[in-house]
Amino acid sequence: MSASSPVRSAGRPGTKMALLAFCMLIFSIDYNIVYVALPEIGREVGFSAQSLQWVVSAYSVGLGGALLIGGRAVDRLGARRMLVLALALYGIASVAGGLATTPGLLVAARVVQGLGGALLFPATLSLINTSFSEDAERNKAYAWWGTAGASGAIIGSMVGGLLTNYLGWAWVFYVNVPLCLIAIAGLLSNFAADAVAQAEARRFDIPGALLATGGSTLLVFGLISGPEAGWASTQTIVTLAVGLALGIGFFAVEARTADPLAPSRLFGYRGLLTAILIIFVFQGAINTLHYLFFIQLQDVMGYSPLEAGLAFLPMSAVAMLGSNKLLPNVIKRWGVRTALFAGMLGVGAAMIVLAATMSTSQSFWPLLPAVLLWGLFAGMIYPAMFMAAGSDAAPDEQGVASALTQTSAQIGGAMGMAALIAVANSGLDLSEGANNPLADVVNGLQLSALVGGIAAIAGAFLAFRVKSQKATAQDETPAPAETPAETPQPQTVN
Repeated sequence: MSASSPVRSAGRPGTKMALLAFCMLIFSIDYNIVYVALPEIGREVGFSAQSLQWVVSAYSVGLGGALLIGGRAVDRLGARRMLVLALALYGIASVAGGLATTPGLLVAARVVQGLGGALLFPATLSLINTSFSEDAERNKAYAWWGTAGASGAIIGSMVGGLLTNYLGWAWVFYVNVPLCLIAIAGLLSNFAADAVAQAEARRFDIPGALLATGGSTLLVFGLISGPEAGWASTQTIVTLAVGLALGIGFFAVEARTADPLAPSRLFGYRGLLTAILIIFVFQGAINTLHYLFFIQLQDVMGYSPLEAGLAFLPMSAVAMLGSNKLLPNVIKRWGVRTALFAGMLGVGAAMIVLAATMSTSQSFWPLLPAVLLWGLFAGMIYPAMFMAAGSDAAPDEQGVASALTQTSAQIGGAMGMAALIAVANSGLDLSEGANNPLADVVNGLQLSALVGGIAAIAGAFLAFRVKSQKATAQDETPAPAETPAETPQPQTVN
């Protein structure tokens, strides 16, 4: 039995779904909760204007750099065990972040939170794919998980604003501690201990892990720091070049390794490869959409950070509708392929509608149709991409399959956002002290949204690579090819 093979426990399916959605909510909230606290963090901790972005970016670097090794750890050492470890890392790093008195300590705490996310994300998906044997149950669990992911970022913005206003910036970190403790208690009482074969626990592709982590970290770091350092700067060129070289080295090592971190057969799975490509485009579009919308609300319309966070409430509501109602019905009638195609078309349409409705006006109402389209279709497509990613993977491949997909999201999000922000700024004077007319700012935002929308619509056609039949994870997931003679006796790991 592999670490991630389905093991039933006494926990009720609904309770398990709620716990996994709650874990995903912690992940999603933590990604965005610090945004509204940045000005206060900068003043009290001593960040410079240039270095303050690393309060956010450090999380992405830790997450993006460790996802692949995190996914394989889930498959090798057990999903429940790694999820509990992830939540413990979140809690410890949150205490350290709240107590931090120097920029270095705070950035280090955010990196550790990112490492926790690199375990949490694939562990939740692995548990969904291995804990629910019935298609209807599994699809419902995906819907709850997707709802938590889609709404968590919005909740994070609102909660971050409230905590910062009334309790201080440190509470955007401290709030994680009770959430993590609740989640750990629920996991230990509702999910069975992982059954890990001793031989599996010992086997780990160390060279591949080092190359993957180093390459991913440098690529994500280079893409995030590029706009500030300059794309033609020595720092950016060397960082990206070394990251790319390590990535090439990773694939070379994997081709010769008996038990690779990312088996080459995974890239022959149509569902996984399609999900990797689609989420690359999707994340670039959706990250830019968040950025453009915040700039429109705060810089153009004069909203406070808390008011801007509250403006996302309609999107959060329809995102739940997209995940819990629209997605299950689309899958039942037409399958995952249609959900992916329609979702990307909808996200593209939202960006084009936003481009058409942004102006120097102070009214929010013209922007509402774009917000509703955005929430509905992003809520639908997000879980659908991970359904496709895991549809062909065996139980002991679920962690690395989801990690590959999310790594693509991290890199695609950074690349897409960098490119589209460059489009938005192309007509502006970026010199220090420049005061660009609001009309010029809006024109740049509109052009960026239009280009992003066209890219998302083009990306929708990648969905036709997915199998055409209605998605049934039970039918599409191959059983692990194991025999008693080949598989060592497992031991229970808490």
